[in-house]
Amino acid sequence: MKTPTLLIALSLAFAASAASAQPVGSAADATARLQAAGYADVRDLEYDDGLWEAEVRHADGRWHDVALDPATGELMDDRGDRGLMTAGDVIARLQAAGFTEVRDLDLDDAVWEADARGSDGRRVELRINAHSGRVISEEIDD
Repeated sequence: MKTPTLLIALSLAFAASAASAQPVGSAADATARLQAAGYADVRDLEYDDGLWEAEVRHADGRWHDVALDPATGELMDDRGDRGLMTAGDVIARLQAAGFTEVRDLDLDDAVWEADARGSDGRRVELRINAHSGRVISEEIDD
C-alpha cells in the first residue's frame, strides 16, 4: 500500500523542514546543524556579520565555505542543489523592500553583500540570502 509510505515520507520531510527552521544560538548548535546536513568535517566556525560561517568538507572531498542563518537555521551552500539568485533578481528584491541606490553587489559563496540606502535614507551594508533574497543582516554604513 503506497499511502502509508507517502505519509511517512511527508512526515520525515516536514520534520526535516521544522528542524531547519530552529534558531542556531551557539557554536555547538551550528556544528550539530552542519553535521546533520551531511558535513562530517567542520572547521573555522565563527559568527560574523549576522551569520554562522564555517569551512566544511563537501561530498567531493574538497573544503568550501557555507553559512547558517542563526534565526532560522537555514543552510546557505553555493555547491548545493538549490539555485542562487542573480544580481538582477537581488536588486529587484531589495528595491521592492524599499532599498534604493543599491551598489557594490558582490556574491560571496551563497551570500550576496551590497551597499544601499535604507527606507530612512541612511546608507546600509546588507547581507542577503542568495537562495531566497531575504535580507539577513543590515548595518548602518559609517
